[in-house]
This record gives sequence, structure tokens and C-alpha cells, in this order.
Amino acid sequence: MKTYILSILAATVLFASCGGEKPKKEAKEEKQADTLMVTLTPAQMKNAGIQTGMPSNENVSGVLKLQGSIDVPPQSTVSVSFPLGGYLKRTELLPGAHVRKGEVLGVLEDMQFIQIQQDYLSAREKELFAEKEYKRQQELNASKASSDKVMEQARTEMETQRINMRSLAQKLELIGINPNRLTAGNISKSVNIYSPIDGFVSKVNVNIGKYTSPTDVLFELVNPKDIHLALNVFEKDVNQLSVGQKVITYTTDNPDKKYEAEIILISKNLDEDRMASVHCHFEKFDASLLPGMFMNAEVEVKNATALTVNEDAVVRWQNKHYVFVDQGNNNFKITPVALGNANAGKQQVSGEGLTDKTTIVTKNAYALLMKLKNSAEDE
Repeated sequence: MKTYILSILAATVLFASCGGEKPKKEAKEEKQADTLMVTLTPAQMKNAGIQTGMPSNENVSGVLKLQGSIDVPPQSTVSVSFPLGGYLKRTELLPGAHVRKGEVLGVLEDMQFIQIQQDYLSAREKELFAEKEYKRQQELNASKASSDKVMEQARTEMETQRINMRSLAQKLELIGINPNRLTAGNISKSVNIYSPIDGFVSKVNVNIGKYTSPTDVLFELVNPKDIHLALNVFEKDVNQLSVGQKVITYTTDNPDKKYEAEIILISKNLDEDRMASVHCHFEKFDASLLPGMFMNAEVEVKNATALTVNEDAVVRWQNKHYVFVDQGNNNFKITPVALGNANAGKQQVSGEGLTDKTTIVTKNAYALLMKLKNSAEDE
């Protein structure tokens, strides 16, 4: 086998350190990242079988491959706080534990819980007395035994006590105490914290004996039944998608197990990477799908005009895809590209400055890559 001679033009990285050089592996990776050009002689071009050509705009169809993760909408994530401060007396929750709506998450204790119950019971008795007094004054006023002023004062006192009692009743309901069942015999120093949803615990931010304030988030809960799939889609591919399209998704660890989903929302703005977010709803809930889990997805798309190259023109290196752009005089620049659909030996690509007028290596591009890697390893 003939030996091909490659010359690699790399940027020189200057650095200083306190008494030593960077590790060889790190310096090697930096050199590889900066190695962008490959130069061949005409004889080497012929021997390597390098051929060049231009991308073409063609109709492509097939499966659009996407990536994303399991997400939870805001309405399915609940931060549990308590409207009054108190000391945590008991909780048995751990992250990942399943809870049901209405289940006790923890128990708080504080003197103010006793005080508010006492105030309510006192206000309730005063309201009853004020109501009886008003009725008595009404009867006396009807027989002219009491003035209108005295009757109005009694009515005002009754309404004042009624307002006080009802406001305290609302406070009791806010902390989970039923005012209709409260009596002098069942006043408690403890109150329960109840789960507002069915789901599982994602975070526990308190411990036994800790004093919590109303602004503290004690627990964070997630309703997994409303999880959805958030996919990242390149700007060029957004127009191929529409609400209602079916999506087949799977995890990296178990690609044979497929999950069906449907596109329910396509964002109208792009992030800094020129990508849009596409949200999909699962057809069937699966408890094994957890928030944050990485997912792969496939979407069948219709014919569309896009920039395509031969599949042999695309090479993979360091988990990225590249083509070699002809710079003239047998100089080739390795250029990153994003892949789209592949069909009948044609691969949809997009990259900075890449058009149907760009001359690229269309055959034996992999040979160029191998020589580039070998030369980098020899340095």
C-alpha cells in the first residue's frame, strides 16, 4: 500500500503555566481541534481516488431524526410551602417517593397554631352573643323601649364580630383546619401538610426540627402523568413539522422499546443555537419515563427541497459530522455540518457557508479523515 503524505496546517496555541506544560492528552486534543486543513499533491489526489463535486438541491423524504428530553409542564410541578411558620415535627418523605393527593407530607408545630384556634373560638362566641344582643335590641326598638341608635350600635357590633370570625375561619382553612369541627376540646398545636397532587417527590428541602417560614419551599412534587417530550429541531427542519404529526421515540439504553407520541406545540422562536423547541404528548403513560431523561425521536416527513450530498461525502469525527470543502490548489478544509434526512444514498446537510455552489469532496472523504487523524496522533 502506498503511503500518502499529508501536511496539516494548524494554529499554534501559546500558553504559559506555573512551572510546567499542559498534559500531553489535553495538548493533543487542542491540536486536533485546531487541525482544519489538509493539503495533497496532484499525485496523492489521484492515488487516494479523491473526487470533488457540488451539493445539489433535491427533494428529500424519509425519517427526520431528532433528540430531546422528558420535560414536565409548569402546571405539573408543584412547590409545597406553608402559609405560617413552624417547626417540622415529622416527615417520612424521600426524593422519588410516590404520594397521593391529600396524603400527609409532614407535620408542623408552633404556638401560633394554638393562638389562631383560640382566637377563632373566642370570635365565634362573641359573634353569637352579638347576634342575640342585636335581636334583643330589635324587639326593644319595636316597642319603643330602645332607641334607634342603640339598635344600630348592636347591629354594627354583630357585623364586626361576624367579619372577625369569618376571617379567622379562612385562616384556619388555609392551614388545613376545618373551623366547623373545631371545639375547645380538640385544639391542637400541630397542623398537617397535605399533598395537592398525585405524583412523586422530586425534592425534600427540610429536616426534622427545622423552623420553616412561609417563603420556604418545603417539598417539590411532580405529576408524571402529564410529562411530555421536548425535542430540539434545527431551524431548517421546523417547516417539515406540524401539530398532530406522530413521533416514535426511544431511549439510548433501550432503542428497541418504542414510545408513541404526538406533536402538540411548536415554538415560534429560536434559541441561540438557531433551534426550535417542539413539544410532544405521549399516547400512553409509562412510569419508566422520568423527567430529564434523554430521548431519541423519529418523525416521518413529506418531500421537501433541501441541500443534499452523497452519503460518502460525510464523515464522522469526535461525535460530529463533517465534509471536506475544496479550497483550491488541492487544499481541503474540514467543515462541520448538521444532518437531516437520508434517502437513496443522498444525505441532507446544512452548514455555515455551504451552498449548491460549494465544491466539496464527494468520494473517499473518509480516506482524508483517516490521514488527518493519523497525522494528528503522530504529532
